[in-house]
Amino acid sequence: MTTPPERPDPPMDADERTQLTGFLDFLRASVVWKCGGLTDEQARRRHLPSELTTIAGLLGHLTLVENYWFRVVLDGQPDEWEATLELDRDAEFRAALTTPIEQLVAGYEAEVVRCREVVAAREFTDTVLHKGDRQLNVRWVVTHMIEETARHLGHLDLLRELTDGLTGE
Repeated sequence: MTTPPERPDPPMDADERTQLTGFLDFLRASVVWKCGGLTDEQARRRHLPSELTTIAGLLGHLTLVENYWFRVVLDGQPDEWEATLELDRDAEFRAALTTPIEQLVAGYEAEVVRCREVVAAREFTDTVLHKGDRQLNVRWVVTHMIEETARHLGHLDLLRELTDGLTGE
């Protein structure tokens, strides 16, 4: 894969919701691009001393954080990873190392669709209690996920270049 896929450009002149969700969607599409077209071996390849910092591991982590912040925290759905993460705080990274990359990409894309629906059903100013007594709003979660996705996209960018030379924003 040498040409970037079509990614939604964030609007340059729009309301806050449209711009922030636009940036998040651009980053999400970039994650899919950086993870696409790889073999399972390439996605699991270690380029760093950490056994978990792989393309597959990072994609597993990004899928988990999408689920956690949007569906668990904002939508109040059960946290299916809670017990597993209590035993192993890096469980999503490890699970991704045994999951085919195509399945990881499809799972991430499906999670993104569900998370978009959660955001679309709420106002940016809607609040929820987090961890019992901390109040946060939808805007905070979207902004946090921009930061989280962008940070790990940088890792994916480096890992992809080390894997097969693919570069690009």
